[in-house]
Amino acid sequence: MANRVEIGKKVSIERKALGFTQQDLSELTRINKTTISEIENGRFTGSFDIFERVLDAVGLQFDVSLKQHSLPHWDEIEKMFAEDDE
Repeated sequence: MANRVEIGKKVSIERKALGFTQQDLSELTRINKTTISEIENGRFTGSFDIFERVLDAVGLQFDVSLKQHSLPHWDEIEKMFAEDDE
């Protein structure tokens, strides 16, 4: 699942592709322009409803998927725990 910054970038790209300004999107969704800016800059921590309305307006949707865990390679683990020689 994308984080807030990635979501914001996608919203901005799609908004611009549709030829909308942030003000246009604000009027379309009835969400304050400042909130649109916060979403696009990855700083929005408000309600899911607001995110959903903005995403819907630009043709995007949330996608829920299983969390992927990645472990570091063994060599990276050794480096993380290596004693400093200095």
